[in-house]
Amino acid sequence: MKKTLQLSLVLIASLLVLGITACKKKLKDADIQTAIETVLKADADMAGTMVSVKDGVATLSGVCTDEACKAKCEEAVRKIEGVKSIVNNCTVAPPEVVVPPVSDALSQAIADAVKDFPGVKTELKDGVLTLTGEIQRASLQKMMQGLNALRSLGLKDINSKELVKK
Repeated sequence: MKKTLQLSLVLIASLLVLGITACKKKLKDADIQTAIETVLKADADMAGTMVSVKDGVATLSGVCTDEACKAKCEEAVRKIEGVKSIVNNCTVAPPEVVVPPVSDALSQAIADAVKDFPGVKTELKDGVLTLTGEIQRASLQKMMQGLNALRSLGLKDINSKELVKK
């Protein structure tokens, strides 16, 4: 009789645990997606990331600034309740190409290159050098070789149409 009572108590306890587990509210994909979007938008680094959720699988997309940002997004989503797994399709933006401003070094190098040609005036704007004035044909090639060597300093182009050759 005592064993029957114990068995009955175990059976009732098991049914209660199963009942509680079964009654646990299953999160909807839309709710999970909203929670994820809230987390992603709260951080400026992750604001460019989008998410879709289907059957608890969160799929991330968008452009991240670097690999650390991509990992940060995934880690943040992993903490959201109801996320079963993550597919991270985010891409990393290529590094921004920084065009150095025309430096004082370039201006000085141009001045040095034309110092032996007093009839030539120079104007440098946005990396384009405009030559005006007069130069002897025999000296033109030497000067242009010196100026073309300055392309490594940021000289983009040389406009010599207004340069008069004697």
